[in-house]
Amino acid sequence: MAGGVLADEGALKRAHLYEHRITAYFIFACIVGSLGGSLFGYDLGVSGGVTSMDDFLIEFFPGIYKRKQNHMHETDYCKYDNQILTLFTSSLYFAGLISTFGASHVTRIYGRRGSILVGSVSFFLGGVANAAAKNILMLILGRIFLGIGIGFGNQANL
Repeated sequence: MAGGVLADEGALKRAHLYEHRITAYFIFACIVGSLGGSLFGYDLGVSGGVTSMDDFLIEFFPGIYKRKQNHMHETDYCKYDNQILTLFTSSLYFAGLISTFGASHVTRIYGRRGSILVGSVSFFLGGVANAAAKNILMLILGRIFLGIGIGFGNQANL
């Protein structure tokens, strides 16, 4: 708690330097904040489209792809009935939920900057893991890191 209080006191001492001015730092902070919100929405929304893409299914879920091809004229309801695919989709949301509890502790001790740094590193690791994924385990671990980034990012924005 002392680290957060000291940071707030330092910000108050410098506040008069920024009154009524738009600085490069202010613009940069707005862009970073906007990108954080964009990443949050993108990470939440992208999985539904990806899980129905043929290339994704061929690479990571060939059984589901075969089932999809055999039942082309039916609804999608039973084509995607797979526990691992469900884990892939929900791992991001569950990691985000659980990480908010740890994020509140980090924010209380180190302030919003600490939460933003942890969330940023987690987003980066998740992106790298998903981009380099060779199997479903790497995809799920990448999604977990992205979920942690979302949890910390939400906590820092509250």
